[in-house]
Amino acid sequence: MTKIVPSLWFADNNCEEAIHYYLDVFPNSTLDEVTYYPDAKLDAHFEGMQGKILTAVFHLNGQKFIALDGGPSFRFNEAISFTIECADQAEIDYYWQKLSHIPDSEQCGWAKDRFGISWQIVPQNMSELTQTPAQIQAMMGMKKIDIAALQAAK
Repeated sequence: MTKIVPSLWFADNNCEEAIHYYLDVFPNSTLDEVTYYPDAKLDAHFEGMQGKILTAVFHLNGQKFIALDGGPSFRFNEAISFTIECADQAEIDYYWQKLSHIPDSEQCGWAKDRFGISWQIVPQNMSELTQTPAQIQAMMGMKKIDIAALQAAK
């Protein structure tokens, strides 16, 4: 049972689009439950939010998430990111191609998707690949992690 569940506040009323995008990117993913904001006629607090997601529960590759359309008050930033530990270069390449949409935000395996969420797309053995000053220097010059280049930098 998951004890800590990340909650994602989508500021541009694109929660539903984002969830379906992530369900497509990650294997073994499910949309478990969605609750929509009620009609504003029932409660003036929901003015302009009718049809948007109040809460959604979904799993990405077994990890539970909660999300909502929250309005523009808060935005994602690099202070929080999700790490994808990849088995090999092919898996790094797959996630990088799917999730990296803002080239100016790319560095050392970090990418930002089109919804503003930051991802660290790294090999499972990243700590083994960054043991020497040469390996760390090589990593600092990378956008997408290149396992072979880190191995060669010993």
